[in-house]
Amino acid sequence: MKVYVVNKYGKPLMPTSPRKARLLLKEGKAKISSRDPFTIQLIYGSSGYTQPGALGIDAGYENIGYSVVNEKEELIGGEVRMLKGMSERLTERTKYRCQRRNRKRYRAPRFDNRRCQENWLAPSIKHKLDTHQKILDKIQKIVPVKEVAVEVASFDIQKIKNAEISGVGYQKGEQYGFDNLREYILHRDQHKCQNPNCKNKDTNPILEVHHLGFWKEDRTDRPANLITLCDKCHTPKNHKKSGFLFGWEPKLKSFKGETFMTTVRWRLTNNGEHSSTYGYITKGIRREFKIEKSHHNDAFVIAGGTTQKRVESLILEQIRRNKRSMEQFYDAKYIDARDGSTKSGSELSSGRRTRNKQKNGENLRAYRQRKISKGQRRIKKSRYRYQPKDLVQFEGKVYEVVGMQNLGTGVKLKNYPGIKNKVVNVNKVYSIKRRSGLCQIVP
Repeated sequence: MKVYVVNKYGKPLMPTSPRKARLLLKEGKAKISSRDPFTIQLIYGSSGYTQPGALGIDAGYENIGYSVVNEKEELIGGEVRMLKGMSERLTERTKYRCQRRNRKRYRAPRFDNRRCQENWLAPSIKHKLDTHQKILDKIQKIVPVKEVAVEVASFDIQKIKNAEISGVGYQKGEQYGFDNLREYILHRDQHKCQNPNCKNKDTNPILEVHHLGFWKEDRTDRPANLITLCDKCHTPKNHKKSGFLFGWEPKLKSFKGETFMTTVRWRLTNNGEHSSTYGYITKGIRREFKIEKSHHNDAFVIAGGTTQKRVESLILEQIRRNKRSMEQFYDAKYIDARDGSTKSGSELSSGRRTRNKQKNGENLRAYRQRKISKGQRRIKKSRYRYQPKDLVQFEGKVYEVVGMQNLGTGVKLKNYPGIKNKVVNVNKVYSIKRRSGLCQIVP
């Protein structure tokens, strides 16, 4: 384990041992600079002699590996687990905005105010690109780095499709050139029904686009959630719990992760400022030196590591800083007349899908009996004391916060003995650590 050091001007120095860091803090010669990872800042002047290393980044769609290696040893290394669900949160925000704007009948149109700037990226992709840049900046602030190497993909997916691709051609991703999303999905699925047991014998079947995650309330229009079906397979009957579409999650042909990397590769490498490499090169070196496969080990190899002394892997996770939505909708609950279970209003809906009555599902409203709870909108009027993932102390033990309840008067604790999530009075817990951004994973 190492403790990272910066001088009094904030410039990174070589890491030190925990014992020496303790002595410096005890003698008042240093102060704590940050805790993820633990870093101290010297108060007195120092010679500033360093042995900088190369920073290797195993760029990925969900996980990032990082490592700094010099000729003798590895200075820092580990993994970052990125925040997921950005696309779903954007969809939720759109839903609430549309609902709010529909209540303002005479709101002036603002279509002309919406302009995409040059080099614009979709918010979900830009979020991932920003996370890569954040970890680059974070490491270079605490460890001396002389150069940066980035693995942009396992292989050059667009060069496989077009061996002569270069320059701005890499900015044209998997969906580039299609008039709309539907045409892209049909092209990806080769204009064929993707049901392996399809019995439609029409020479020119009617094709429709199906949302795979409808059964878990996921109706986002991202390619990974869409698939091509014919009209004989895409029926209301097959959408029911007894139908094959309910819970169906086929493996789609998609290069989403690889396309992301090729889309942002030149931005991630700062237009040639950092060197880039591919996974097949890293894999060959790992085989040669018998290094196991992991994001940390890949980054170690990318940085030029072979037989140098290693450090303990530092695992970081990206935590959402704040839920900005001040409004939350909760559906009404009813007793289902068929089995007596409690179900939401959306589950016992009229089944109306479009104005075409032939596509309407079964009207399940007839099965609604006693209403258990009515639908409601809850408004968060102030910022609460604790956020999800924060650490608090209760009855002498440390727990992770799940969320706040009852207008901020109750805090829900994760994995309380005998109870999965226990709600306690907010005045009975004590704050241990506020966790947001890039934080070390709690064991």
